[in-house]
Parts: sequence; C-alpha cells; structure tokens
Amino acid sequence: MAKRTITDTFALSNSVKIPQLGFGVYKSPTNVCVQSCLTALKSGYRHIDTAQFYGNEAEVGQAVKQSGLPRKDVFLTTKILTAAGSVDQSYQQCVESVRKLDPRDDGYVDLFLIHTATPGSEQRKEMWQALERLYEEGKAKSIGVSNFGIGHIEELKSFARVWPPHVNQIELHPFSQQKEIVEYCQRQGIVVEAYCPLVRNRKAEDETLVGIARKHNVTPNHVLIRYCLQRNWVPLPKSDNPDRIKANADVFGFELDEDDMAALNGLDQGPAGAIVRAVDNS
Repeated sequence: MAKRTITDTFALSNSVKIPQLGFGVYKSPTNVCVQSCLTALKSGYRHIDTAQFYGNEAEVGQAVKQSGLPRKDVFLTTKILTAAGSVDQSYQQCVESVRKLDPRDDGYVDLFLIHTATPGSEQRKEMWQALERLYEEGKAKSIGVSNFGIGHIEELKSFARVWPPHVNQIELHPFSQQKEIVEYCQRQGIVVEAYCPLVRNRKAEDETLVGIARKHNVTPNHVLIRYCLQRNWVPLPKSDNPDRIKANADVFGFELDEDDMAALNGLDQGPAGAIVRAVDNS
C-alpha cells in the first residue's frame, strides 16, 4: 500500500478533489475559531468543515484569508440546517453562507450539505433544490447530505437533477460503524465523511483502543483517526486546543495492521454505539 500523507485526496463523483483529513469546528467559539483554523492550516490541514448551525462561518472565512493560502488550496464545507420557506429563500440563506466563507465576488464553497434529514420530506426537497441551484451557478463546487439514511438518499431521486449526492457525512468510529449506509454509499459512489471520529474522548480508556495505541507508541486519538483513514472515510476531528490540533494531524507515521483493524472492527455496537445519532435507513 502506498504511504498515506496529509495531502491525500479522494475524487468525488464529479471529479472534485476532497482532502481525506478534515478539520471540524463544531461549537468552536467565535473568539477562538479563527486561531484554531489558522493552527489547523499551519499543521497541514486543507479541509475545514463548518455549518450554519455552528455560527462560525465568518470566522472560518477570516482564517482562510489570514492564512495567506490560495483559496483554491483550502476545501471549505458548510451545511444548511432547515429550509427557509421556499427554494428561493433557502437559496438566499445559502448564498449568505458562501459570502461569509468567501466574500470575493466570485466566492464559492467546495461542498454544501443538507445538515440533517429530520426536518421532513418537503424541507429536504426545498433544501436540495436550493443546493442544486448553488451548484449549477458554481457557488458550490459539490453538494451532499449529512445524517441521511438510505431511504432519504433514494427519496432525492424523485426530483433531483443532481444524484447521487457527492457526500454523506455521518457519525462514524469503531463503536458506531453504520455498515448498511456506508456500504450503500460506497456502491453509489458517494464519499463518506466521519464526524465524531474521536467519540468526543468518551472511549479514551477503552482497553482495545489503549492496547493498540500502546503497541504503536501513539495516542488513542491517533488510532481513531488512522482507523477512519484506513476505512477510506473522511474523518473530521475537532479541537480548539492547539497542541491537540497539531497532534491530530500527525497520524501518518504509523499504520494499523490487519489484527489492529480486525480488533477495532470488532468494537461495533450498532446504533447503540452512536453518541449523536445513527441514521434511519428506512
């Protein structure tokens, strides 16, 4: 196997390249988010994941500008949480997100997602049609979904001009592997992103995890991120601690072997292992 690096990317079904390791900013307060993103970019991350719900899109945009990196070298993702009442209104809400993240006249985001399937069928349709408009206008280079099960993605077929979605972002880690939706996405050519890959530190004392970390002289967090990479998911570790931000990017000096992967695969608890939510595949 070729040695993995922090510059590794996957090609989405529309040929857009997404960096495999991302940086999450969920609940990153506005007064620290800029610095956290700058630390991440200096540590080699080139993929930042935010959302309207997080309330820090503008700060992410400021960090990218302050970093001095060319806009094309940073992959930016955001999400729409709820429909605004019409396709036009939802579209305008999304345009505002684009302005916050990339205020240039020809600004864009690299990926725009529907944040969750829970608002219901009509809202899902409205939001997807708004994202399709963004995509067709080049304001979003790719579009996708988050927390969508098989039924939700299949539902899009009845009206979508863009199908399948380019990405599905779901909770993924050894304790919640969501095999059914992952296998479905892989069959459809949908890239799978993993949020909560560190299980919010709730499994740091897990015996299997600690043993594998000790074997490789790394931390349990290193093992969790590396596991996601080797499962060909796109992990989105989040931290506002500068040292941990740097450490979470330093996962390319070791490799989990077949025994390690088998042991971690054996930790799956099904839906009960999710700390946020497992998708509904009905």
